[in-house]
Amino acid sequence: QVQLVESGGGLVQAGGSLRLSCAASGRMFNTYTKGWFRQAPGKEREFVAVISGSGSTKYSTTSVKVRFTISTDNAKNTVYLEMNSLKPEDTAVYYCAASNGYLPTRDYEYEYWGQGTKVTVSS
Repeated sequence: QVQLVESGGGLVQAGGSLRLSCAASGRMFNTYTKGWFRQAPGKEREFVAVISGSGSTKYSTTSVKVRFTISTDNAKNTVYLEMNSLKPEDTAVYYCAASNGYLPTRDYEYEYWGQGTKVTVSS
């Protein structure tokens, strides 16, 4: 069992930066693939980024690839999402998730979810 708690969301102006954190409790956190998803108002939840358990392999969706960076610190049981050059269209609730699969990009492939942290980007 893994419990995930996100933090770091907030209100930021366009062009600004935020770093989201996702702290995990539970055993063997480093064996899970970790992912970030987001859900904008009135839209479906969408994949943002994923990182392997060891942190050696990562992948981001095209719309954020050069602006967002996913990383993990297994010693701290924490996964991060560094977000730069934020745009109003990045406004959403951001969720971290953990999976037993290898680099999944679909939300149904994740077994554990945090409660989400809200990011609002003003223009």
